[in-house]
Amino acid sequence: MMENKIIPYGRQYIEQDDIDAVVKALNADFLTQGPKVKEFEEKFAEYIGVKYAVAVNNATSGLHLAVLALGLKKGERVITTPITFAASANCVRYTGGEVWFADIDPDTYLLSLESTKKLIESKPKGFFKGIIPVDFAGLPVDLERFKELAKLHNLWIIEDACHAPGGFFKDSKGNKQMCGNGNYADIGVFSFHPVKHIACGEGGMITTNSEKFYKKLSLLRTHGITKDNMEENHGGWYYEMQELGFNYRLTDIQSALGITQLAKNDIGVKRRNEIADKYKKAFKNKIKHQSLPQDTYNAHHLFVIEVSDRKGLYDFLRSHNIFAQIHYIPVHMLPYYKTIGYENTNLNHSENYYSKCVSLPMYPSLSNEEQSFVIEKVLSYING
Repeated sequence: MMENKIIPYGRQYIEQDDIDAVVKALNADFLTQGPKVKEFEEKFAEYIGVKYAVAVNNATSGLHLAVLALGLKKGERVITTPITFAASANCVRYTGGEVWFADIDPDTYLLSLESTKKLIESKPKGFFKGIIPVDFAGLPVDLERFKELAKLHNLWIIEDACHAPGGFFKDSKGNKQMCGNGNYADIGVFSFHPVKHIACGEGGMITTNSEKFYKKLSLLRTHGITKDNMEENHGGWYYEMQELGFNYRLTDIQSALGITQLAKNDIGVKRRNEIADKYKKAFKNKIKHQSLPQDTYNAHHLFVIEVSDRKGLYDFLRSHNIFAQIHYIPVHMLPYYKTIGYENTNLNHSENYYSKCVSLPMYPSLSNEEQSFVIEKVLSYING
């Protein structure tokens, strides 16, 4: 019976080929800093359509390295969305930078271009250094439009694409722009947490088309240490620490898993869209959900609905072993950010969204029977 089966909001999908790949890596000569990391980077870059990819131990590390590569300094200001995981903002704080929040679009739940433009234009030229838009729930941000705004004000862009490998939008010329391909953002960042599309246990990938940023990211990922072009004058043992870097490396074990997971991502995203379409059909004219702009393909990490009695529905679903989730508590409402001056920030769309949002189960292995059970329970609660 469905009543006795736990249905989470998300979960990894591991098959025998994934297990075999990990076992093979465990039996190989390198468990870390070996050939699988490079193979994963190259295959991911090819998949996304970007020149360079740098594997890291998680996406938070990737975001941290991204702001460092772009030269963010203490006291400099960056704009992001409040409807995201805290890491999208925390990376700015790691360098001593200041986070400023613009509001979301109430229908797409993405960072609002109009709100961002208004915020930028309310301050003197040069007040802000960059923008971190988030492809929330798997829905791509129209980065072409953000790039136009950024160029006008000399700002860089980091695309937080952690929810969206396989997602894309079509630009004004009709060209397909894959999330993280670097055509409109300086750097992109992806996550390989278990509930994400590509599960590595933990892990992340940074993407860029800039050789300069690629070299900087690669250096900072490994303590700021390099051995490049040094053996001839010194010896095979010699290395130099050129900057204060970090140990943000991904292992060969995780990379082996990432390679097999990546190969199945298109199938997984297709299944996620089938699940989303079934939800949309069931909830049409009854329950609000994230809108889909024209010429955009949602990778659907999440399927979010809005309901007036969010807590009631959340508890009701849990009573039937459906473990829905809330994405996210707005970052400016978190205690840490309140203590540094964001308590009275006017972000009405974000706060209204948070008061109503519920993420329903969304993962490729969700069965039709399980989804039908979720839909039945949601509608039974909504209809009273």
